Amino acid sequence: MSRKYKFRDNEKLYFISFAVVHWVDVFIRNEYKYELIESWKYCIENKGLEIYSWCIMTSHVHMIIGSHQNKLADIVRDMKSHTSTKLHKLIQEHPQESRREWMLWMMERAGKQNSNNSDFQFWQQHNQPIELNTNDLMQQKLDYIHNNPVASGFMDNAEEWLFSSARDYAGGKGLLEIYFIE
Repeated sequence: MSRKYKFRDNEKLYFISFAVVHWVDVFIRNEYKYELIESWKYCIENKGLEIYSWCIMTSHVHMIIGSHQNKLADIVRDMKSHTSTKLHKLIQEHPQESRREWMLWMMERAGKQNSNNSDFQFWQQHNQPIELNTNDLMQQKLDYIHNNPVASGFMDNAEEWLFSSARDYAGGKGLLEIYFIE
């Protein structure tokens, strides 16, 4: 992997994106999105994760993150590993999951193709962290994250998307305590 996509300086903020294998639309169910948020809350309280911006889309996530405690690479690795297991189990046990067999098959297929996994893979391998080393880049990524649901046609206004920090930046109260980019 290119050095361009690594967490190099833990004192900086990073834009990251990560997606479900094969871009499977897992996050159409709120239960799955809330599980992801609970994991982030744990990482905030116990691992030093700082979230400045976030958005959960149907098949992927965008975030601006930092940490003044643990290494970001370790936090993201642990968070993805934990949520992978929890979300896989939720899909298996969800009584109304009409796409269960197909989603689990896609994840098992991805897991068999990746020697890092033993039986399934939930998240794509990469995060592609981009260091936000200028104010312009930071603002560009912040706008991109918050406008993702608008660009996808889900909402007319970014702050209407419940699973995003856009409402926090618009003066409202979101689902997750965040740090603000000034």
